[in-house]
Amino acid sequence: MGNIFQYIPGFRSNIKWKKIIASIYYIITLLMLFSSWSVGLVFLSCPFFIFSIIDLITHKKSTKPLFKVLLPLGMSLVMMVIGFANTPQTPSNNAINTKTETAVQVNKQTDNATKTSDEKTTTNIQNTTTNITKTDNNEITKQNNTSISGTLKVHFINVGQGDSEFIQTPSGKTMLIDAGTNEAGNSVVSYLKSLGISRIDILVGTHPHEDHIGGMDNVIKNFDIGQFYMPKVTTTTKTFEDVLKAAKSKGLSIITAKAGIILDLGSDIKAEMLAPNGTKYDDLNNYSVVIKLTYGNTSFLFTGDASAQSEEEMLNKGYDLKANVLKVGHHGSSSAITLPFLQAVNPKYAVISCGKNNDYGHPHKETMDKLKNAGIIVYRTDECGTIVATSDGNNISFNVKPGDYNYGSSGKTSDNTYNSSSSYVSGNSGKVYVDANGHGLIKGNINSKGEKIYHLPGDPWYDRTKAEAWFKTEAEAQAAGYRPVK
Repeated sequence: MGNIFQYIPGFRSNIKWKKIIASIYYIITLLMLFSSWSVGLVFLSCPFFIFSIIDLITHKKSTKPLFKVLLPLGMSLVMMVIGFANTPQTPSNNAINTKTETAVQVNKQTDNATKTSDEKTTTNIQNTTTNITKTDNNEITKQNNTSISGTLKVHFINVGQGDSEFIQTPSGKTMLIDAGTNEAGNSVVSYLKSLGISRIDILVGTHPHEDHIGGMDNVIKNFDIGQFYMPKVTTTTKTFEDVLKAAKSKGLSIITAKAGIILDLGSDIKAEMLAPNGTKYDDLNNYSVVIKLTYGNTSFLFTGDASAQSEEEMLNKGYDLKANVLKVGHHGSSSAITLPFLQAVNPKYAVISCGKNNDYGHPHKETMDKLKNAGIIVYRTDECGTIVATSDGNNISFNVKPGDYNYGSSGKTSDNTYNSSSSYVSGNSGKVYVDANGHGLIKGNINSKGEKIYHLPGDPWYDRTKAEAWFKTEAEAQAAGYRPVK
């Protein structure tokens, strides 16, 4: 062992302080080997190389054999060369400038080609300038005028009383948010195929209600799916089970959707989930995935059925909710789009997805009054059919004329309240809960645990509960597998 130390600089003499300094040096060098082996190798070889050179110069005065001098010299030289050869190099400014110039030249060529095919959509390479401009939201914002090529298309598909939005990005990537009801599944598939779609890069089921994921099993079966997101909540409905079976049959794993997830829809698009922010809610609607999509100076906010609790959580988190287009939550129900939330989003346009003459009275008067008072232009599928919004990064246009501010009308004033003229009468099978038109008023709801529960008019949870089914009597509800609220 002693013979080895005679070759190691710092340990070749019996002077104690030299050994201490050498030990510290070699320990530091060994630690460097773990972080960057090439740099560590250079540092390790340096003392061997230096002392070998000194030994070579003083060789004639010493009795040490020449090979004992040349051996460590050669080994240290090899170690040093290997270390330097593998040390990461910082690119020079010239190299960076060359790459930048090349990229600019390519962009110029691309822009010239685009100009030939479509003069209106041509954007020339220009210096990035930052201006303070007045936006459509009646607020002063900083606008980056970097040139943008291509258009973003957002399709609000008419699926009746349900939700389905399809996004096509300038890079060609696609995303489908919800797929309407079971009955609408074939229509959604047909619509996407009419656009020439064969692959959906990102599929999102905002929450497991039938009017949002009913057609999703059909979509999964008919298209190549990249990523599939749903919130971490389950139900025991056949609709939900059908979606799980379809995903399993395609070997598709479900990624848990939650606030903070960034979606990859191409370099020109920023897409981020802003909800859900919690892990446990009494109302399935508050599990809804909320997504903000930004392209250039334009943005869209998709809110699923997110209700007041979820909206409040997003406000408390301090998220940037501002958007040019708001997909109004919960089909325009009064349970969503609270005034503070609407003020934070401050949209120029609002889109409502609901069925014509639906049983829930969507959109509700409270919601339409808020939109009208704020001067927000409204598009709605029950009046306009399928709505397509197109953004060039600076401006947004629509394929149809706006709708109006009329609110829904029904024997049930909403899915959350019942008309003051509603009544119940006694019958042989117990009390019969009906409205003026004879429609049942007992709400059947499936909670976040998958339990089927029915609510009678007047119970504490009635106004806050979304109806999955309606019944006239408790016996009818129980026969369908629903139990009374505890």
